[in-house]
Amino acid sequence: MNTPIWTDSNWTFDAINRVYDACNSIAVDELYLNTYPNSIEIISSEQMLDAYTSIGMPIYYQHWSFGKHFIQEQKSYQKGRSGLAYELVINSSPCINYLMEDNTMTTQALVIAHAAFGHNHFFKNNYLFKQWTDASSIIDYLIFAKEYVSTQENLHGRNAVESWLDSCHALMDYGVNRYKRPTKLSMEKEKQRQRERAEYLQTQVSELYRLLPKTKEKSTEKKFPEQPEENLLYFFEKYSPDLEPWKREILRIVRKIAQYFYPQGQTKVMNEGFASLTHYEIMNRLHDKGLTTDGSHLEFLALHSNVLFQPSFNSRNYSGINPYALGFAMLRDIQRMCHNPTAEDLAWFPVIKNTSSRELILDSVANYRDESFIRQWLSPKIIREWHLFAVYDDKSDEEKYTVGSIHNESGYQDIREKLADQYLRAANIPHLEVINVDKKTRHLTIQYNKHRDRSLSNVKNMMPHISKLWSGYPVTIRNEAGGLIAFYDNDKFSS
Repeated sequence: MNTPIWTDSNWTFDAINRVYDACNSIAVDELYLNTYPNSIEIISSEQMLDAYTSIGMPIYYQHWSFGKHFIQEQKSYQKGRSGLAYELVINSSPCINYLMEDNTMTTQALVIAHAAFGHNHFFKNNYLFKQWTDASSIIDYLIFAKEYVSTQENLHGRNAVESWLDSCHALMDYGVNRYKRPTKLSMEKEKQRQRERAEYLQTQVSELYRLLPKTKEKSTEKKFPEQPEENLLYFFEKYSPDLEPWKREILRIVRKIAQYFYPQGQTKVMNEGFASLTHYEIMNRLHDKGLTTDGSHLEFLALHSNVLFQPSFNSRNYSGINPYALGFAMLRDIQRMCHNPTAEDLAWFPVIKNTSSRELILDSVANYRDESFIRQWLSPKIIREWHLFAVYDDKSDEEKYTVGSIHNESGYQDIREKLADQYLRAANIPHLEVINVDKKTRHLTIQYNKHRDRSLSNVKNMMPHISKLWSGYPVTIRNEAGGLIAFYDNDKFSS
């Protein structure tokens, strides 16, 4: 019989090392996980606050919004109104795992299993992260970004740089390529490229100036841009007519970081669900091997239940679907269906017959995102257990809603499709793309492609930032039919 690794709540470095080794053995030999090397760091509650109020990165440039967020979270934490994250994990190689020093030893073990093996495997193997991020170079690039922004603050003043960053951050969600794979990040290449760029970019960048008709004859030139451009920050970086080189470089920095986080917004349910399943299986196996006490295991089960708590839709605590809970429930349901399928399971998911649950789960982790995962694997059993239903809202003034889908054959399919649709990027971030620039007036036209008739509710706040990044020239946003949504010029807004 094995001796428990720890017997009280206080953690020690020796116990953490032994827990890590035990978790690693289970993860590799029994769960077949493939991870980056791990770096585990113990930090204070203040350092944890600082880390997750500055987008969760270990090093980042300074901006007033991070300090504001830090003070808000710190006051709330000190007054006992909110807790802190048990962990923070960075998609890098080595994978950086932050453990808070206030955690109990049981919590530290859970965090190691959850982050160092669950999240780590997901980062390394999911197709979105493999295509869109370069874990080996992100830290070096962030060092470059911090140094560059700090240098520009010294040269141009903090207020000027922070004001520019305000506008870049306001449009950060529109700084990603959804189809074209970005180049790999490299601190040395970025520094070299930035030095070369600063020397000649301003004379080269005005593609618009170069393309101006040289005579009064009717122009036969193609429209600019020839194809719609959805990456607004990229377009402003390359073609905004009168920007100083340092502003272009900061645009590029914000765009690169936005691209790095692009996969995370599409895999929250899967990533947290898989990490929760991983810590659940590792912690249970540690207990089965006699490496944790009954008391520690009860503490773990309480922590696990808190993480997966899902308030009902009519609860005062309801704020949407808990991604940890939904992801975990669906992955556990795959295990159930593979081990003990019902006739209903086989009718909906014939692939589960004679298939290993571990094989299906690892395949899902590698090849799905939240939307496609839910569309493929949300089962009627989960829909019933979660009491899911679809509501029809025709945007009328009626006080009552119509329940459009319930628990029947057609209802299951409709509920699954509607829930999957909510995890599409277009459901959360309006789809904007540059469609035209007037080469004489520099007037920029952006098209808004509606998703389910949703309006641009914050367009009045967006327009000053768009105009600023476009060197102050006029900006128009139109709908797909060409109708005017908003116009901005010389600090005047109209819609």
